[in-house]
Amino acid sequence: MSYNQEPMHSDIAISVRNISKKFKLFSSPKDRLLEALHPLRKKYHDEFWALSDVSFDVSRGQTLGILGRNGSGKSTLLQLIAGIFQPTSGHVTVNGRVSALLELGAGFNPDFTGRDNVLLNGAIMGVSRKEMLSKLPEIEEFADVGEFFDQPVKTYSSGMYVRVAFAAAIHVDPEILVVDEALSVGDSKFQHRCFQRIQEFMKQGKTILVVSHSTDTLQRICNRGLVLESGELKHIGPIAEAVSHYHNLLYGSLEHVEESIVPKSNEIEKNEIRNLAEISSLSNDVTDRVSEHPFYNKHETRLGEGLIKVIDFDLVVDGVLNPPVIPTNKEAELTVKIFFEEAFSQIAVGFGIVSLEGIHING
Repeated sequence: MSYNQEPMHSDIAISVRNISKKFKLFSSPKDRLLEALHPLRKKYHDEFWALSDVSFDVSRGQTLGILGRNGSGKSTLLQLIAGIFQPTSGHVTVNGRVSALLELGAGFNPDFTGRDNVLLNGAIMGVSRKEMLSKLPEIEEFADVGEFFDQPVKTYSSGMYVRVAFAAAIHVDPEILVVDEALSVGDSKFQHRCFQRIQEFMKQGKTILVVSHSTDTLQRICNRGLVLESGELKHIGPIAEAVSHYHNLLYGSLEHVEESIVPKSNEIEKNEIRNLAEISSLSNDVTDRVSEHPFYNKHETRLGEGLIKVIDFDLVVDGVLNPPVIPTNKEAELTVKIFFEEAFSQIAVGFGIVSLEGIHING
């Protein structure tokens, strides 16, 4: 698939060059009609630039995670790559068959059954009806929606829709798979199945683009990351760096700290000073030992100014320190060691439990 006729290096699957995308925003359908009929072409709309001068390449076999806040242009970028939109300026060159699983509701006819939509999707992708009919049993089994496979899609729940859409997208033998937030929908069993299939695609050397707000998921399946902010490309590089950049956009580095939450040393009550002294007497070692743990996650991210640091932790399960496996129905105690560069109040410490596929379980 190509939206530009310039030659592209054989190792490049997707080339995006200086693309910008403008949308016209009308306050009402009436304004749209007035603008269309006005003899002097008077403007009744506001301009919104969803993307501004974005350029990057995606190599064959690369798994690229796309991050950004809501409204940053992620979905618009994927729709340009999938050929759904045309850029206002610039060009996109795609070398290979693209299968896109975009936002919920895109691509399927709500009045068609799941089976009919799968066949239609295959026809749009250039797959013959005979070949799609041969793949239908496997697609139906993967989607696992039972009798609803032969019911109109408009009767589906969001989870059922994504099951069928994802099953259809991955069974047309794409060279490039584009996924927009679909991995966060559905139950954990289906999500696990999706991640397994994506990992199979990765082993086969296929190119994958994934939009997700789950940074842990992206760090597990992507090798590079791209960060958008207000339609502009802010960062592209290794996924861990991209996630850190995204976190800084979300939370930022505080330019100042309100005096009300940073008490001066002479404002701390005597009993608080005694408590601090007692704690410091237990351990004066402020060395960061997190990375020394045998099960350390090398994909960790840290953000903020570093005035408060987690420097160590221990998990004790049924009297065993940091066990490799946590038995069921056993009491577990998590101890976190934090180093304060300055005095702070109103501190909260949290934790999360995620699966190997990055699925959030509890926290």
